[in-house]
This record gives sequence, structure tokens and C-alpha cells, in this order.
Amino acid sequence: MPAPSAPRVPFTVKGWHVAAGVVAFFVIVIGVDAAFLTLAYRTHPGQVAPRPYEAGLIYNAELERLRAQEVLGWRVAVEARTDGVMVLLQDRDRQPLSGLKVTATLLRPATEQGRSVLTLTETAPGRYVGDRAGLSGVWDTRVDAEGGGQSFVAERRLTWP
Repeated sequence: MPAPSAPRVPFTVKGWHVAAGVVAFFVIVIGVDAAFLTLAYRTHPGQVAPRPYEAGLIYNAELERLRAQEVLGWRVAVEARTDGVMVLLQDRDRQPLSGLKVTATLLRPATEQGRSVLTLTETAPGRYVGDRAGLSGVWDTRVDAEGGGQSFVAERRLTWP
């Protein structure tokens, strides 16, 4: 007959078990946080512009240009045509703006490939047309108009079939 075994003592949680659990929890949390911080810093060090001060000055100049442009009250409509781009320019009173030097810069939203600058010619009062055959898809268009000491910039997204 086998010898009787000693009665088994039930497991009880002691103070050191709780302390070890709390320490293990915080070690895991701190380790995960450190890993995420390291990954985040390596992929994006936080510097958005190589020269942030100069970028801020340019941004302030752009805001000033937009304020001056708003005071002008000029309006622009840009249309994608099968043979290029058509731009209608009007003043505050919806009268056509003639005799301006107008250019349209076309560029793809996601790449610099295919970027082109069109010099538009006035075909009717306030109507400027630029020819560029073979356009298809989505293009970002920047229209620059200058004349009489005034300048105007408008940006539109156009789609060709």
C-alpha cells in the first residue's frame, strides 16, 4: 500500500505576487510605449519643413496675397475642354476682364509627371483659351492672371475624359 501523501495546501495570493504583477504590468506598458515612440520618431522626426521660419514667412505672404485678391473681387471660371483649357475672368460687377496676361499651370495631383504651363490667349472679352491636346484624367490647375498692376491666382481641379 502506498504511503499516504501530505495534504496539499491551497494556493494563496501573497503580497509579493501582487507586487510582481504590478511591476510586470508597468514593464510591459513602458516597453510598448518606448517601442511606439521609437518607431514614430524614426518615421517622422517632427520637422515638417527644412526651414520652418522661411516657410512661415512665405505662408504669411500668401495670406496677404489672398486678402488683397479678395479686395479685388475678381471671379474666375475654369473649364476643361477636349482641346485644352478655357478661363473666364470677371471683375466684381461681373464685367469681363480684358487685356490680361493669363497662364494656366497643369499638374497631376500625385506626381510632377506631365506638368505643363500654358499661355492663354484672349479669344473674346474676358475669355482666355489655352490649347493642350491629349489631356485625360484629373489635373490640378493654377490660373495666374496679371494686368494693370493687379494679379490674381485661382486653383481648380479639372477632369478630362
